[in-house]
Amino acid sequence: MNRRKFLGSLGVAIPAVVLVQYLDLKPEPTLSYISNPKLPYDKLPSGWKGTPLRSDGTFQNLFHPFEASLKEVLKWKLKGNPQAEEKKKDKRRLEFQKIDNFQPNGKDQIIWLGHASYLIHIGGVTLLTDPVWLENWVLKRYSELPIDPETLEGVNYILISHDHRDHCDEATLKLLGKTLPQAQILTGLRMSDLLQPWMPKNKIQEAGWFQSYDLKESLRITFVPSRHWSRRGLLDTNQRLWGGYFIESGEKSFYFMSDSGYGPHFQMIGDTLGAPDYAMMGVGAFKPEWFMHPVHTSPMDAVKAFQEMGGKNFIPMHFGTFDLSDELLLEPLDWLTANQDAVGGNLIYPVLGKNLI
Repeated sequence: MNRRKFLGSLGVAIPAVVLVQYLDLKPEPTLSYISNPKLPYDKLPSGWKGTPLRSDGTFQNLFHPFEASLKEVLKWKLKGNPQAEEKKKDKRRLEFQKIDNFQPNGKDQIIWLGHASYLIHIGGVTLLTDPVWLENWVLKRYSELPIDPETLEGVNYILISHDHRDHCDEATLKLLGKTLPQAQILTGLRMSDLLQPWMPKNKIQEAGWFQSYDLKESLRITFVPSRHWSRRGLLDTNQRLWGGYFIESGEKSFYFMSDSGYGPHFQMIGDTLGAPDYAMMGVGAFKPEWFMHPVHTSPMDAVKAFQEMGGKNFIPMHFGTFDLSDELLLEPLDWLTANQDAVGGNLIYPVLGKNLI
């Protein structure tokens, strides 16, 4: 995907319109802290106040407030990719196994469907994360989808981490709304206005950071902080909350990072909820690092975060399916496999459609 389409998907492709936002001279907003009063806090960091909300109605990261910079966007857009020719010649793709018919067999399963999309079965419960399966004007798939979306049944929960189009796809969610009307949507604060029109029959639960969802099953899913941002169009920057998920079932725990830059929140999550047995860590869309590091982790930063959380099994994701940045599609995996001793835990080699545990 070219830069113009990617930047357009984030609402930055029309400089004249965006410039108005950057020249806004309103006073610096103050902070308050909010949560969903219908959902519990089961475990909290010391001194926790709630999810930060600015007085202008936008959400804010815990430690690194997101600052949109038109100058930096244009610098990346106009500078050119030093790996452009290498990318043109690179034909490598992710390894792939077809799923003919998904049938839980009573054992825990984590099946990668590409990018940040997983089919997870743990504790007798089936989850989907960030399903983006149908190509559109923004995203072209460079890896095959291992499953026919219309054949999928028995999903209990669909986890939507934030509103960016490579994690939240209107066409895919409309399809799943028809085929999986019984599945509940677990997401962040203020996401319902976007999702409910696409999935009118599906119940939606919105959580603030460190809140746990109201589930019938003996499973705990907690919405946790990430260092990122949100935007669907031109005028809705950071109006919907973003985050990851910490899933606990029996004696096992699973961390789904979603999108995040590196920061102290990783240590906070580990200290609060414990060391994850399996951590699905974003490692792609990281070049150029000077531009991407506030919102995406490089393989090196992901390993550092994994170690700070005390993770046991490292599952890399967020690479190889969509071309969102300057590096080669499989470059993050190349670094990880060449530096397995540096991971600090067991590196699970990712194969699309294969149970990874």
